Amino acid sequence: MIAIEQLVKRYGEVTAVDGLCLALPAGRIHGLLGPNGAGKTTTLRILSTLTSPTAGTASVAGFDVVKHPLQVKRQLGVVQQTLNFDPELTARESLLVHGMLYGMSRVAIRARSAELLAFVELEDAAHRGVSTYSGGMKRRLSIARALMHAPRVILLDEPTVGLDAFARRKVWDLIRRLRDAGSTVVLTTHYIEEVEMLADHVAVIDRGRLIADGSPRALIEGVGAIAVDCMYPAGTQVAFFDTREAAAAHVAAVQVSATIRQANLEDVFLQLTGRHVNPAATEGVAPHATGHGRRAARAHHS
Repeated sequence: MIAIEQLVKRYGEVTAVDGLCLALPAGRIHGLLGPNGAGKTTTLRILSTLTSPTAGTASVAGFDVVKHPLQVKRQLGVVQQTLNFDPELTARESLLVHGMLYGMSRVAIRARSAELLAFVELEDAAHRGVSTYSGGMKRRLSIARALMHAPRVILLDEPTVGLDAFARRKVWDLIRRLRDAGSTVVLTTHYIEEVEMLADHVAVIDRGRLIADGSPRALIEGVGAIAVDCMYPAGTQVAFFDTREAAAAHVAAVQVSATIRQANLEDVFLQLTGRHVNPAATEGVAPHATGHGRRAARAHHS
């Protein structure tokens, strides 16, 4: 459904996307995981024809984003990080305007609006001004608006940023239902649990390049299913093991406080790049926190 080949985007001397290659099949949730500045949003902007690539190609449903931008736009529904509703409009009026921009008839717009407002559970608030909505309600309305013209691909750029836990889970439910209805969803985020909960496929991006991809389970098992956080005086170091028994043996052998836990995608990213996906997570962690890689842990255990 989406094909990206040697994609490059430069802004002066800054390279935001650097030879990115991706092939994303239809009918799945694809998570683009990486820290701020990794190139995730720039990639989505290129796919949605808002930004022109410096080099390389990208296509959506077989349409090249540079050569056939109008056809690409008809395939896409886009939910941006920044909510850009007219505060004077109601939810129903916002959907009306979007439908008109896509050339939909008034009859089709009314029917589709009713369907989508029910889908995002906003039918009871349809006649309220968007300015009265909570952040979670606005995010759900933004998804409804993106779906008005029945796109085949949904691009979600940090769709739950700033939302509380309850609102985030509401959005997660909507994303799963989109996939179950046959849509192809591309999700950018630096929330680890969001990718692990939602994505069928994850592409790990750092400094504009693809450094790993696969299912969340496969990526984690590639590092080690079980992680041990060892609290050394110089900082926390992490070792990885295939089983809890091996992890427990390691804990028994070290002379420091240690915690055994399930490995996650943050661990994968740290092992691959030496950096955290979410920069805030680095507070209080020593720069060499990834000192024990999988091979080092296995050598120690053996």
